[in-house]
Amino acid sequence: MQASQFVSVVITTYNRSDTLLMVLAGLALQTDQNFEVIVADDGSRDMHRDAILQSDVARKLRITHVWHPDVGFTASSIRNRGVAASSGSYIIFMDGDCVPEVDFISRHKALAEPGFFVNGSRVLLSEALTLRVLTLSEPICGRSAFYWIGQRLQGNASKLTGLLRLPDGAFRVKRQFSWKGIRSCNLGTWKKDFECVDGFDESFVGWGHEDADFVLRLHNSGVARKNGYCATEVFHLWHAEASRNQESQNAHLVKERSLTTVTQPALGYSAKRPDDGVIITRLG
Repeated sequence: MQASQFVSVVITTYNRSDTLLMVLAGLALQTDQNFEVIVADDGSRDMHRDAILQSDVARKLRITHVWHPDVGFTASSIRNRGVAASSGSYIIFMDGDCVPEVDFISRHKALAEPGFFVNGSRVLLSEALTLRVLTLSEPICGRSAFYWIGQRLQGNASKLTGLLRLPDGAFRVKRQFSWKGIRSCNLGTWKKDFECVDGFDESFVGWGHEDADFVLRLHNSGVARKNGYCATEVFHLWHAEASRNQESQNAHLVKERSLTTVTQPALGYSAKRPDDGVIITRLG
């Protein structure tokens, strides 16, 4: 992809304006600013919505805030709504607790290639470092190798891949489907490929595996996986694990579908919906 091409960053969030503001601050520091931000809000309370919409960093970025009422964990639905509000030809999905390194956009663009999606990488941060980031505003974007080696030695960072930048190449391509390492917290895909498989399956409710299902259907449609480690790094802020009540059911469905050539979801992006209270706010 050429650097001049416009991309849309779709960020899911729910009642964590503190972490989302850190993500937006990281995006404001990008070396490549040719992108828009779609905040896909899965029903956050008013105080969190207001904290984002009234923030200084939101006004530095081209932000569209898409909100629907809280009816539980419905990440697939709000991601589809976020894409519907986007204008870029390439979509980068993020979570609202994953802070991008300063070259995140440029590295995704460098790896973007027709016929592929990019499965990004993350560095897990400790609870202690996360607390400093959120309460003391300790910067983590654009830091030196010395800083990150120190954090790794103190147990505050899970790995040092955030320091490395490997080029594109055949070693990144994985043509067989595997849901190992699939993370919609850092995933890039062409919008036309997203539309071809009709987006995320909204019949997946509760935590887990809606991203694996999406990638499986991309694979079945002929789109191959390209791994973005040592290139498209994000720093995943620590949080307590969400409820995984639906995980087994969702995992079972993906395993069943992996034995088929299915490309279409049960309830997808193109589905017609009644008025369900969605609110779209555009800034900038």
